[in-house]
Amino acid sequence: MRIVLLGPTGQVGWELQRSLAVLGEVIALGRQGPHAGDFADPDSVARSVRALRPDVIVNAAAHTAVDKAEAEPERARLLNATTPALLAREARALSALLVHYSTDYVFDGSGSAARSEDAATAPLSVYGRTKLEGEQAIAASGCRHLIFRTSWVYAARGGNFAKTMLRLAQERERLTVIDDQWGAPTGADLIADVTAHAIRHAGHSPQDLGLYHLVASGETCWHAYAQFVIETARALRSELPLRVSEIAPVPTTAFPTPARRPLNSRLDTSRLQSRFGLRLPHWQQGVVRMLQETL
Repeated sequence: MRIVLLGPTGQVGWELQRSLAVLGEVIALGRQGPHAGDFADPDSVARSVRALRPDVIVNAAAHTAVDKAEAEPERARLLNATTPALLAREARALSALLVHYSTDYVFDGSGSAARSEDAATAPLSVYGRTKLEGEQAIAASGCRHLIFRTSWVYAARGGNFAKTMLRLAQERERLTVIDDQWGAPTGADLIADVTAHAIRHAGHSPQDLGLYHLVASGETCWHAYAQFVIETARALRSELPLRVSEIAPVPTTAFPTPARRPLNSRLDTSRLQSRFGLRLPHWQQGVVRMLQETL
């Protein structure tokens, strides 16, 4: 099996280089290297894919700067919708499988129920709207595809919310953290491992292709997440110079941003778990492992 991976240096892409290696030959398609393809130049990406003739295309590239997207909607649309649409066209021409990642931001975040894949979409931001356009373009192309919506992604490599909280906890005695946005912190390693499993499964069960929600189990808010991170860090490394003595809960309105965030990022993963025979671990399990690796 030949797999072309786009966005190989991002959080999910980096983990995919590891997880996909057991399936076959993985060719990383980035801005530099022997197989170059600038995601901001859809035609060059399409040409590279056409030349490589993969069995599977895994797209882990995207415009993920949510607030910045508000100021550059056309660039966000190019990266999140136009290029994925061209990838879908190439995938169909090659009879290849396209794997793509989307987001909880396609929903408006109202209520408190976990959204299923069939729930009505209503994005609040440019980022959410362009990611939804990408989903729709792939579905409309007629190519074989797997689309995974995920949320609150973190990785041991690079920056993440937990690392930011630990840095601030060493600098300040009091932190303020949002307590009215709910979701499930989801490790890039989990996303990558599920992706590899799903690709293999789809090889013998093509009826299970389509759209799925992929997040860790359980739920939390950013405030409780921060508390868990700091309590765990203290347990793992008692010598850490953590100055913080208070973590105050505040509403989203305390931190105005250019892009509106959904308050409810809960995603129902029952379809994914039942069709692929998986059990998604609790979000705390992955966060503890990440902290053990990074502290």
